[in-house]
Amino acid sequence: MMLADKVLDFLKSLNLNTKLPAGVEVMNPYQDSSVFALCREFYTRFYCDNQPRTLILGINPGRFGGGITGIPFTDPIKLERYCGIKNELPKKAELSADFIYSMIEAFGSAKAFYGKFYISAVCPLGFVKDGKNLNYYDLKALENAVYEFCVQSTRNQLKFGLNTDVCYCLGEGMNFKFLAKLNAEHKFFNRIIPLPHPRFIMQYKRKRVKEYVGRYLKELQTKKSG
Repeated sequence: MMLADKVLDFLKSLNLNTKLPAGVEVMNPYQDSSVFALCREFYTRFYCDNQPRTLILGINPGRFGGGITGIPFTDPIKLERYCGIKNELPKKAELSADFIYSMIEAFGSAKAFYGKFYISAVCPLGFVKDGKNLNYYDLKALENAVYEFCVQSTRNQLKFGLNTDVCYCLGEGMNFKFLAKLNAEHKFFNRIIPLPHPRFIMQYKRKRVKEYVGRYLKELQTKKSG
């Protein structure tokens, strides 16, 4: 069984069966057959082997990136331009995807990057409230509600045979704090290295994007050659 098959089985099985705070809705793109077909093409293209990958964890999918394509930090434009996967989704760029694919290009290529890394999220399903993106930690009641889901999702993904020596956390604040708590309790990884979240960089540090790409590459460099 290839890594691609394990990932696809995991995505297909995702189901958040818990009571959420009033007004909060779950985004589960994997229930859409056309989106899942794109995921199948993506993971078959880049993960059709059993080489170990190092895990990079974001927060949770957003409406215009992973929430629409099913692929973390990948909007429909990047999916077509950098991954070679044509799609009929609305071609709207997403800020975090802009940064991630700038970094991936600097790394070498999508093939080179995904050959070393597997991107997911602390909470692999996203949320909306009042038509806007919602992070799992924005509401304490939501954070509490998804706690066990996050634990089990991480545990299930580590069964893929991922590297457990180090995990990269996108977000140096609340996401890192929550993941560090999970790790202290469940001993998933030997080390967690936090990195500035792509959206933070693109919103507040855009003039320094090249500097932040360099920081990412420096942190990931050992895994590029390892």
